[in-house]
Parts: sequence; structure tokens; C-alpha cells
Amino acid sequence: MIELRTPDEIDRMRPAGAFVASVLEATRAAAAPGVDLLDLDALAHDMIRERGAESSYLDYHPSFGASPFGKVICTSVNDAALHGLPHRYRLREGDLLSLDFACAVDGWVADSAVSFVVGAEPTPDDRRLIETCERALEAGIAAAQPGGKLGDVSAAIGDVARGAGFSVNLQFGGHGVGTTMHGDPHVPNDGRAGRGWPLRPGLVIAIEPWLMLGTDEIVTDADGWTLRSADGSRAAHAEHTVAVTADGPLVLTARG
Repeated sequence: MIELRTPDEIDRMRPAGAFVASVLEATRAAAAPGVDLLDLDALAHDMIRERGAESSYLDYHPSFGASPFGKVICTSVNDAALHGLPHRYRLREGDLLSLDFACAVDGWVADSAVSFVVGAEPTPDDRRLIETCERALEAGIAAAQPGGKLGDVSAAIGDVARGAGFSVNLQFGGHGVGTTMHGDPHVPNDGRAGRGWPLRPGLVIAIEPWLMLGTDEIVTDADGWTLRSADGSRAAHAEHTVAVTADGPLVLTARG
């Protein structure tokens, strides 16, 4: 069921969005060569406790997960595209790291992700991959206009991705956000403009393009969670929680 939020409820979601943004900024700043992925998870966990927030991941166990996630942030490295389960791994210079974080503050959830290269300038391929994800996210946000259709958002994302030479995986995409992390509607990363659910003021969605350099096929890691590119090519992910308002899209997880 798609739920529409009142302007007051959207205002009450702002602290969650600001907190999620602050955790991503802190963990990105801490992600240097030699830092362990478990240290990044511990940092995010400490911030959750200090804020009195609630992790959306810790006990999360959907049908596609082998077990409860057990950590509070997703850390996807290099060919890991989504749902990277933090484990004992020390980051290396040049790793492509995606951080995905969702959390509830006072009962309201926000969800966001960012990708970057650790301790080095991105290679041309990595730069194109990351920048395409970010441009696709920006296009999807710009298309989240009241009076439009959900397909406008999907088409905008897909146009950017395909225009840059990437194929798009439709197994995982964006989703509704509110008092839970994943709700209706599903927001595919490609589609047809003018189709799908009406974009009404009060709709809050996570828009999240993710791309892989060489394929649109994924495989599940032995941990039962981490999704990797089927050909070992590198991956990137960008995400914001966005409210459709009468004045246009409002990014609740804006950073910096």
C-alpha cells in the first residue's frame, strides 16, 4: 500500500534524513587505506547509539537475505554492487567503496548511499561509473514532480545510464520510505515516462541508481547478502530519500 505523508509528517522525517547524511559523511571521511570495514560499521553503530536512533539493518531479514543482516551499514567494495555485508577487510588505496545506510529517528526512516574511491584519484572508468550514477540520481530526483508519474523517475534514471553506455539491472531499485525502510512503491531504475503510479504530494521514495561497468547480471556472495557483478567488474551506487511536495522534490538526505 502506498502511503502519502502530510507536510507535518515530512517535516518530522527531516531529522532522520539529516542524521543519515551525517553518518555517511563521517564514515566516508573515515574510509582510508588500512581502515577495516568492521571499523566503519562500529563508527556508524556508535553514532546510532549516541543519537538514540534505531538501525534499519541490524535485524533486517527479507526473503532474499540468508539471515538477519546483523550490521548497521552496507559496505560494498569494488565488484560488490549492493548489500555489502561488513566483514574483516582492510581498505586499500584505489578501492571503490559504496556505503549505504538507513536509520530511524523518532520512528521515521531515511535511506541514502554514496560511492567513492578510497585514498586515490578515480580511474577514468571509475569516474565515469560514479558520475553516471550521480547524474542518474539527479535526473530521477528532478523528475519526481507532482502531477507526474513514477515512470518519469524511472525513465530519467534509465536515460542517463543507457546514454552513458551502461545496461540497467531491474532486480533491485528504489522504494517507498516512511515508518519502515522498504515500502511501496517499487522504483525501477528504467522505465517508460508517463506510466505508473501518480506522483502526488506526500509520496516519499528512495531513489537509487546502481550500475556495473561490464554487465547487468549479479551473483550472491557466500555471505548470503553481498551482491556482486557476475563478471567481476566494479560497481557504484547513489541514493537519496526524496519527498514529492507541491513545490517539487525535496531531498531529505542531502549531504554537505
